[in-house]
Amino acid sequence: TGSFDIEINDKIIKLGTDDVEISSQDIEGWLVANSGSLTVALDITITSELKKEGIARELVNRIQNIRKDSGLEVTDRIEIVIKENKTIQEAVATNESYIKNETLTNSIEFATDVINGTEIAFDDIATQLIIKKQ
Repeated sequence: TGSFDIEINDKIIKLGTDDVEISSQDIEGWLVANSGSLTVALDITITSELKKEGIARELVNRIQNIRKDSGLEVTDRIEIVIKENKTIQEAVATNESYIKNETLTNSIEFATDVINGTEIAFDDIATQLIIKKQ
């Protein structure tokens, strides 16, 4: 409303916009934006769980693209073999049900070598995978 009443030592003091200075500054780990009197702050800290979820979502995207490029039907069930990669293995372990449901996958296996696999790379991750129709 342009003013704020505050009680100090049993006296009511009215603070107006001329009595205060409002400033904003960056807060580490937060993204802040304002427009007029509205300010929004988002916590942009990427936790380990969020990182794994992001990797799982990107993996689902890549698998779906490979399915499409391979001519598989949307309803075809598949098996996936992925070249061993610690980061991907951790993400799959945490999000295995999600990945399997989204891609209609019956099994996900990891192998030391993947011969004639499709190379995928995103962020700082690079690996190979093979999709087999069941």
